[in-house]
Amino acid sequence: MEFQNGKSIFLQIADSIAEKVVSGEFPVGEKIPSVRELASQMGVNPNTIMRTYSELQAMNIIENQRGIGYFVNPEAQNIILEGKKKEFFDKILPEFIRQAELLGITADDLQKHITTLK
Repeated sequence: MEFQNGKSIFLQIADSIAEKVVSGEFPVGEKIPSVRELASQMGVNPNTIMRTYSELQAMNIIENQRGIGYFVNPEAQNIILEGKKKEFFDKILPEFIRQAELLGITADDLQKHITTLK
């Protein structure tokens, strides 16, 4: 995974795990890689993965079963999707609309382009 500037590595890894949960790569109720295993795969310090897992636990996306490992919470997909929708409507869409207005793009222009993308 290539990390980008401007966002903490542990949050980028958390986003990656969330995407894998939504896509089904990490199925609900299933065990996810251990801290050491994921740290090795990602080429980061295990402390970074611990921070990622702590963040995902706080969001109720994963749960720790002591002595066994971390598992995907049964409600994880819904939690992630609701969070992403909120982010879209609160941050991305307003900026998108601002940019469209700045460029003089009308709702009709947008509708035509959206239709061609489907």
